[in-house]
Amino acid sequence: MKKTEIERIPIILPEDIGRLCEEARIYDSSCSPEAKVYFIDREGGYYLKVAPSGALGREATMTEYFCKKGLGTQVLSYISGESDILLTRAVAGEDCTATRYLDEPGRLCDLVAERLRMLHELDASDCPVKDRISEYIALAEANFHADSYNKEHFPDSFGYSSGEEAFAALESGKSLLKNEVLIHGDYCLPNMMLDDWRFTGFIDVDHAGLGDRHIDLFWGEWSMGFNLMMHGEREWKKYRGRFLDAYGRDKIEKEKLRAVAAAEVFG
Repeated sequence: MKKTEIERIPIILPEDIGRLCEEARIYDSSCSPEAKVYFIDREGGYYLKVAPSGALGREATMTEYFCKKGLGTQVLSYISGESDILLTRAVAGEDCTATRYLDEPGRLCDLVAERLRMLHELDASDCPVKDRISEYIALAEANFHADSYNKEHFPDSFGYSSGEEAFAALESGKSLLKNEVLIHGDYCLPNMMLDDWRFTGFIDVDHAGLGDRHIDLFWGEWSMGFNLMMHGEREWKKYRGRFLDAYGRDKIEKEKLRAVAAAEVFG
């Protein structure tokens, strides 16, 4: 997770958050244009996320829920006004793209897969977000009809040679996807934290809720291969299969993975 030191957070902050920043080193840790993320280096660390009004409500809700389940960090403040401000404590450790973890790909692969299986087996009957699948499919369909998706991946984007082919597969397979388990929604190596190989929590849970396990399986498998490839691991492809083996093939349905891959073309 990159951090670039800056002099100050360039917005007017609530008084209590402003005091928290006093005499602390501040870093810009943003990684997307949708939100600005700042790391406040004080008392173990805090993260402050700033986004357009209403954009962080789901993340605040699901971060609190994951904290309740012992899976994430504490929400200290969520304010929605002209913009949204979300303050959380930093999760201990480093994310799974740290060199020390990528240097042991087999151990990492098994840990990440087994932790995902544990997530999916939790009782989430009290989850505040009950239906991620409807939103997930609606977004993919809307992006296809608006011609709003990345076409640079073609040919062979997630196994599909065109947007039309992917959309046909989505329409054919979308009824297979069910709201059955608690999902992270963006299950990739940068979103899981470890402290000397001890799991400390998930981060960036704004896409979490009740959904279909195959969404997490798709991204977990993809991220395992991609991050190991970027790390220079020559045999990175074999760890994608190992990830699914470690999770448990008894719960994996190929047609559901194919439907998720089709949806992600337009995600």
